[in-house]
Amino acid sequence: MKIATYNVNGVNGRLPVLLRWLEAAQPDVVCLQELKTPQEKFPVGEIEKAGYGSIWLGQKSWNGVAILQRGGVPIETRRGLPGGGGDDQSRYIEAAIDGVLVGCLYLPNGNPAPGPKFDFKMQWFDRLSAYAAGLIAHNIPVVLAGDYNVMPAELDVYKPERWRDDALFRPEVRAAFHDLTAQGWTDALRSLHPGERIYTFWDYFRNAFARDAGLRIDHLLLSPAAAPRLHSAQVDSFVRAWEKTSDHAPTWIELAEEPIPKPRRSSPANKA
Repeated sequence: MKIATYNVNGVNGRLPVLLRWLEAAQPDVVCLQELKTPQEKFPVGEIEKAGYGSIWLGQKSWNGVAILQRGGVPIETRRGLPGGGGDDQSRYIEAAIDGVLVGCLYLPNGNPAPGPKFDFKMQWFDRLSAYAAGLIAHNIPVVLAGDYNVMPAELDVYKPERWRDDALFRPEVRAAFHDLTAQGWTDALRSLHPGERIYTFWDYFRNAFARDAGLRIDHLLLSPAAAPRLHSAQVDSFVRAWEKTSDHAPTWIELAEEPIPKPRRSSPANKA
C-alpha cells in the first residue's frame, strides 16, 4: 500500500498539478493539507474522474484536510481532534482503508512566536499527542500523515542557525514531536534515511528549490503495528519543479501486506 501526504497549498488552484502527480505516482492513499476551500467547493468530481474517492473537511481561505483512496471511498472514522472546545479550524480527518487507520493532519504554523498563535500550536500538539497515545493502545496499524510544521532535528533544515526562534524549530516544538514519537511512533522517512539531508518543503523566495534550501516538515508516523511493514519512503521532489506547484512536495511510504522479516546477523565464527 502506497500512502502519501501532500500539502497542496490550495486544492483548486493547484488541481492540474495534483491530478498530474496522481496519474504519474498512482498512490493508493493520499492525505492532503491546506485545501483552502470551503466544504462545498472541494473538486470531488475531478478527483473521482482520476480514479479516487475522497472525504474532506474544508474551510474557506485557510486550512482544510482530505483523504483520497484509489479505487474506493475512505471510511471516515473521525473529523477533528478531541478536546478542542471552540476550535473550529479544519486540521484533522481520519479514515479506515484496507485494514489501516489513516489520520491526515495539518498542525498549526505557530508564528509569530512567542504569542497566541504559538500557544495554540502547542495546545493543538498536546491534543494530538493525547489522541495518538490512545491509538497506540489499540494495537492496530495506524499512519499519522501530514504537515506537522516541525523540523525535528538540525538535519531537517538547511540553515539551523537561522531558524532557532521560528515556531517550526523552537525547542518546545521539537520536544513535543520527540515526545510524540517516544510513545512508539516511527518517523518513516527518517527511519529509512537516517543520515540523509532530505527535504519536503522549499520556499517560493530566494530561489530556494534550485539551491536545495529546504525543510523537512511533512511526516508519516507509523504505529508499532504498522512500522514492521515499512518497505520504502521517499519524497517526490521533482513535483516541486513543476509550474504553478505547491511549495511542498509529495512524501510517501509503501507498506507491505505483512511484516518484513529483519535480516539475521550471523554470529562471528569462533577462533581457535
